[in-house]
Parts: sequence; C-alpha cells; structure tokens
Amino acid sequence: MLRRLDRGASKNREQLTEPVKRNRVDQSSKKSIDSYLQGLGKILPSMFSGGCPSSEASEMATAGDRDNGQGRNEVQSWTTAVNQSLHIVWQKIKRQLILVMSFLLAALWYCRRLYAYLAQLLKWWSRYLQRKFKKNLSVLAEVDLLGYCAREWKGETKQAKQMKAAYEELFWRHHIKYVRQVRRDNYCALRAVLFQVFSQGIYFPSWMKERDILKLPEKLLYSQGCNWIQQYSFGPERYTGANVFGKLRKCIETLKTQWTEISGVKDHDERGNMCNILFSDENKEHKLYEAIKFIMLYQVVEAYEQMKNEQKRVPILFSLLFARDTSSDPLSFMMNHLNSIGDTGGLEQVEMFLLGYLLEVKIRVYRLCKFNTEEFQVNYPEEYHRDWQEVSLLTEDDHHYHIPIIRI
Repeated sequence: MLRRLDRGASKNREQLTEPVKRNRVDQSSKKSIDSYLQGLGKILPSMFSGGCPSSEASEMATAGDRDNGQGRNEVQSWTTAVNQSLHIVWQKIKRQLILVMSFLLAALWYCRRLYAYLAQLLKWWSRYLQRKFKKNLSVLAEVDLLGYCAREWKGETKQAKQMKAAYEELFWRHHIKYVRQVRRDNYCALRAVLFQVFSQGIYFPSWMKERDILKLPEKLLYSQGCNWIQQYSFGPERYTGANVFGKLRKCIETLKTQWTEISGVKDHDERGNMCNILFSDENKEHKLYEAIKFIMLYQVVEAYEQMKNEQKRVPILFSLLFARDTSSDPLSFMMNHLNSIGDTGGLEQVEMFLLGYLLEVKIRVYRLCKFNTEEFQVNYPEEYHRDWQEVSLLTEDDHHYHIPIIRI
C-alpha cells in the first residue's frame, strides 16, 4: 500500500517538474538573448562612431592581427627561400657567365677590327680599280642623248643653240636616243669605228681572208723594197728603228686574235662585255690601232703600185689621197699623216674614206657642225657595196667622235 502511494507521489512530482523545467529553460534562453543583444548594442555604436571598441571587439581585432602576422611570416619565409635559391644558382653560373661575356666581348672586338680592316682594304682596292678602270675606259656606257646635250651645251650662244637643234634633229628624225662617249684623244675615230666593228660581230673583210696579214710587214720590206718603213711611228713613239717589224707583227697578231675571238661569239651581250674589257686595256687597244694604221699604209702602197703600173682601176679615194701635196706617195703619206695619228693628230676625211674601204664597212657620220647643210650626214667611203655592214659616228668638230645608239 505504502509503495503504491510512493509511486503515485513520484509520478505527480515528475508531472509537476516538467512544466517547471520548460519555464526555466525558456527563462534562461531569454536571458542569454538579452545579454547578447545588450553586448551587440554596445559594439555597434562604437564601430560606427569610430570610438574604442569593446573588449570583445578588441579580442576579434587581436585575432585578425595574429592571422595577418602569420601570413606575413609565411611570405617572408618564401621570399627568403627564393632569394637563397637564386643566390646559390648565381654563385654556380657566375663564372661561366663571366667567361661567356668575356668571350663575346673579345669576339666582338676582333670582328670589329676585322671589319674595319676589310672595309679599308676593300675601299683601297675599289679606288685602285676605279682609277685604273676610269683611266683606261675608252668607251663609256650609253647615256640619254638629249640629257648629254643639256649637260654639254648650257649656254645661249649661237653655237650652243645650233648644237641643241642638231641634237633634237638626231633624236626625233634619226631615232638616235642614246650616245656612248669615246675618249677624246687622237685615236678617237679609230676607237669609235673598231669598237662597233667588234661589238657588232663583223667578220674580217674579204681581202684579209685571202692573205696572211701577219706577213704584210715583211712583204712590204722584201717584195716591194719599202725599207723606209723603219721610220714608222707607233703613236707617241716617234721612232723605233730596226725593231719596227717585230712591233708591227705583235700589233697585227693582237688585232687578228681579238677580232677572231670576238667575232666568233654569237651572243650580243657577251660580245659587248668582251669589247668593254678589251677597250679598257690601253696597251692592247693601242696595238689594235697601230695595226689598222699599218694596214692602211699597206693599202696605200698597193694602190700606188697599181696606179703607177696601170694594172687596174683603183677607187677614187686613192686619187684624192695622192692629189694632196702632203701625201703624193706612200712615204709622204706615212710621214705627214699616218705617223701623227694617235700622237698629234687624228683621221682626216681622206683617211676616213680609207678606213671604211679597208674594213669594208660603211661609216655613217653625223656632223653636227654642218647642221642644216648637205654635209650634215655623210658616208665614208662614198662608193660602198650593198653587203657592207654599217657603223655610225657622231661628231661636233670633225675631230672627236662618239657612238650614236639608234632606238626605233
């Protein structure tokens, strides 16, 4: 009975205590919320007003500073580690890098010195070749005809106006667009004609193919008794005595060799290059001119013998030649005219006729000093065969000649 009462009392107490517990829990939770709100109310005004934070805020700031300090320490430790690694690497490669830089500097200095030396050597060599080439360059490259006229005749004199009109006549009517200047010396006419004969690939004249021109000096001496040939002058060389036959033979050999070699080349540009080289060699080209001079003398001797013996009719040019008081026979022709060619005088009109005849070419000459006259354009010789090749010359004074270039 008593046990039952005790159990009932305990149940009643349990039933009474549960509401009490709930009330107590609710009251404690309310107190904690109130205290949290009160603390928050103290912190917020200080944060917005800039005042000193409360103890809780200070603790929070201290915790943040502690975290930032730890981050800075980590960054410093990584920086130190990287610096130490770079220092170790630098210590290892410093010697090699210094050696490489020293080698590069030495190589640069050596290359610079070598470049300066080679540049100086090339400059000296180019000047030497340029002086030599310009000194011996007897036929220049082609230039515009009217441009050449404008440079040569700038004044307003009567002669200058005549020359300008003559050059314009050549340009528009005769289709001469360019001109090649020829060195102004006493070989000028021979040079201008022979250069074109070679550059055009014109072969030996027919009469040269029938005989050995190398034997012409001996033939004149022994067959025709022309022992006065020993007085032949090679341009500026007035007299060579007994050695004249050897020198003449060398000149004729040079002419035959160069003429055969150049005329055998089919390509026009290659022939032009060979001519430029040949006519830049003063020694060789002078031999060519002296050989032509001697062949002119040979033709005069043969024509003189034919006229004296009345063997056959000779061209009119020989009658004109022997009609001069200064060339009535081969000896006077050589002494008064031929020996001066290349030295103190050039070719006169009669010698131009003779030159065209022996080379079997028609030499067309534009004489600008005879502009607006019938003698402005003449042919040497006047009697020529239709199958002869043609070369052209341009002269302002009948003494110095240039090479006109026709472009249609």
